[in-house]
Amino acid sequence: MNQNIKAVVYERHGNPAEVLRVETRPWPKPAADEVVVQIRAAPINPADLNAIEGKYPVRPELPATPGFEGAGVVVDLGSDVTGMTAGALVILPHNLGTWREAVAVKASDLVAVPPEIEPVHAAMLKINPMTAWRLLHDYVDLKSDDWLIQNAANSAAGRAVIQIANDLGYKTVNVVRRAELIDELRSEGSDVVLNDGENLREEVKNATSGAPIRLGLNAVGGESALRLANCLAPGSTMVTFGAMSLQPLKIPNGLLIFKDLRFCGIWINKWYDNATMAERMDAFRALFEMAKRGLLKTKVERAYPISEAQAAVRHAAQGKRSGKIIFSFEL
Repeated sequence: MNQNIKAVVYERHGNPAEVLRVETRPWPKPAADEVVVQIRAAPINPADLNAIEGKYPVRPELPATPGFEGAGVVVDLGSDVTGMTAGALVILPHNLGTWREAVAVKASDLVAVPPEIEPVHAAMLKINPMTAWRLLHDYVDLKSDDWLIQNAANSAAGRAVIQIANDLGYKTVNVVRRAELIDELRSEGSDVVLNDGENLREEVKNATSGAPIRLGLNAVGGESALRLANCLAPGSTMVTFGAMSLQPLKIPNGLLIFKDLRFCGIWINKWYDNATMAERMDAFRALFEMAKRGLLKTKVERAYPISEAQAAVRHAAQGKRSGKIIFSFEL
């Protein structure tokens, strides 16, 4: 192929809508151990915006192409590549920069996706559903009918927690900040949905008949995280994976001394870096099976072409959206 591709680029950190530009590049050529992937969909996640702003722990060498997540179709193979065929749908690695039309990437870094899964849904399995899967498997040994509680339950990760927990037989208390989300989340499998507020502890106790809650999932921080911690049973664990309020956790000594709570965190990029390929694929197989049954379909509010990158990131930065903002690539 001799055509060019478009790619989003930033040369300095700052407001994404101001520092991003779209440039034309030659069509990529694969090295012997690489394939060329024509990208089909790539979401705009908060971490992507933070990286462009320079507020993320990982800072790629500039100029850089953003995008931690995406999926595409293999269209060209290097001379040494085996076990992969043209036309295969694949999930791209998180350290690549997916906001571009095509890319050459090591074949061994790709995850092949079953053909029953649409590219737009495959593009959003790597971060939020995988985070949800790890949250439900790595910290507390939950049994059927055990309870967990989470804030920001309407986020993409929160919705994935609801769906996976429901599938595994766990019960969820889901805390939101907008009353109009309550019926929507109930329809997606939530057992309890409550508006966040000062009376949360009593409302949770009443809604669960006082059942012990052993796992708390915090994506907000600040006062919301403290209210979540106060709902947990003694000896329980709270896992932080987001900081939407931009406020720190302030945990009273008594929650540590008298309730013996444990506080930890997860950064899914680090999990990928440390996991073996076998560990990654064990989790992906479970997610793929759920996705083939119609679960884990991240809601999309709007798809933009790559040429409208500035408008797309402005939209993604807005609150109170009904779904993800994504880049969709014409074939």
